[in-house]
Amino acid sequence: MGEQLNPEMMMDDLSDEEPQHYRSLSEIYDQNDVVELADSDEAEALLAESDEPAKFRDAAGSPKWVEAMNSEIRSIEKNRTWELTKLPAGHKAIGLKWIFKLKKNADGGIVKHKARLVAKGYVQEHGVDYDEVFAPVARLDTVKLILALAANRGWKVHHLDVKTAFLNGELEEEVYVSQPEGFAVKGKEQHVLKLSKSLYGLKQAPRAWNIKLDKSLKKLGFVKCPSESAVYKREAGKATIILGVYVDDLLVTGNDPLEIMKFKQ
Repeated sequence: MGEQLNPEMMMDDLSDEEPQHYRSLSEIYDQNDVVELADSDEAEALLAESDEPAKFRDAAGSPKWVEAMNSEIRSIEKNRTWELTKLPAGHKAIGLKWIFKLKKNADGGIVKHKARLVAKGYVQEHGVDYDEVFAPVARLDTVKLILALAANRGWKVHHLDVKTAFLNGELEEEVYVSQPEGFAVKGKEQHVLKLSKSLYGLKQAPRAWNIKLDKSLKKLGFVKCPSESAVYKREAGKATIILGVYVDDLLVTGNDPLEIMKFKQ
């Protein structure tokens, strides 16, 4: 083997060189051609449309972002994630934060305005708000093996992304969160929300979701691989389905397209 590189020596070597120079945005713009829109109002509209708000008040004035927030709240309430209550003595409420994200296609066009309500899990205390946080995921080598098996046998591969997956995780701990900004119940602004199911941002959210998924798959007849806890297999007659799990992404393949379609439904 050759001589190993020492990161500290590399940093020392860098420090002996001339100082690194970083260009400001204005310098970059000055050195590159900038395409100007003929209509300044149109330019402002495009810029505003392409921005992702950092805070609730920045999104509150946009109908598309407001609808995205309403959609998130409807999804949470439909799932019966929480109930309004008074904060019991000895407990504290975890804050919530809106996260805004634009989904774009390959050409850069906006496909969807997405708003997600996230709990400020960094304030949680171990043994109080959460216990276990670990959730198994398929290793990259395992994913490659599943793809190689499917390619060798001529099976189609399906990739599923579970919508709002973490909201399906059922909580074992007693967790309270504050009401989301812009959606506090009138006349009960001082009340909090007691969670029965998980929210994104909670430390135990991945674990709770994985437990829920594991139970659901076993009810559907899947058996967990003894040497890879993120891989499941189901055999019914001549039909075989193999499933790989990576958090809320599922890789599905098998020899019977009809059985796979039934599973997806």
